Amino acid sequence: MLFELIAAVVAGVALAGIAMLLRWLSRGLLPKWIVPVTAGLGMLGYSVWSEYSWFDRMNVALPGTEVSWKNEQTAFWRPWSYVEPVTTRFTSVDLKTAKRHPNQAGLVMVDVLLVGRWQPITRVKVVYDCPNTQRADLVDGSVSIAEDGSLVGADWVKVDAADPALKIACTTG
Repeated sequence: MLFELIAAVVAGVALAGIAMLLRWLSRGLLPKWIVPVTAGLGMLGYSVWSEYSWFDRMNVALPGTEVSWKNEQTAFWRPWSYVEPVTTRFTSVDLKTAKRHPNQAGLVMVDVLLVGRWQPITRVKVVYDCPNTQRADLVDGSVSIAEDGSLVGADWVKVDAADPALKIACTTG
C-alpha cells in the first residue's frame, strides 16, 4: 500500500511538471490552476488504474493457478466502481500442487490460494473427493494420510457439484 501511495504521488508530480512545462511553453497563456488540477487528475487516474489492474497483475504473478472465485465490490467513495465493480479478493487453485494417491484416484490434494488486496497470500491445503463432491480442509494437525491414501480424522464438507474449485481440482492431477 505504501508503494502505491508513493507511485500515485510520483504520477501527480510528473504530470504537474508536464503542466508547468506547457505553461512555460505557452508563455503563461494557460491558467495557473492547470498545474494542481493536472497533478490531482494524475493521482486519481493512477489510483483507478491500480485498482482495476490489480486482479490481472496478480494472475500474471501466480502462474500455474486457476481462479475459482472472485469478489467484486462497489463503493460510494469509488463512484467509478458502479460502472464496473472492482475485484478486491479472489481464490485460486494451484494446479502445480495437485497430487493424487494411486490407491485413491477419486481424491485430489491441492493448495487453494486466498488472495486479498493489500494482504499476504494464504495457502490452504484442501483434499477434494471428486466422486462424492466433498472437501476436507487440512488446516490443523488432526488429519493424517493413511498408507492406502485415505484421510484419517478429516471433517468432510459437502460441496455443490457445480463448485468451480471442485471442478478445477478434479480435472487436474
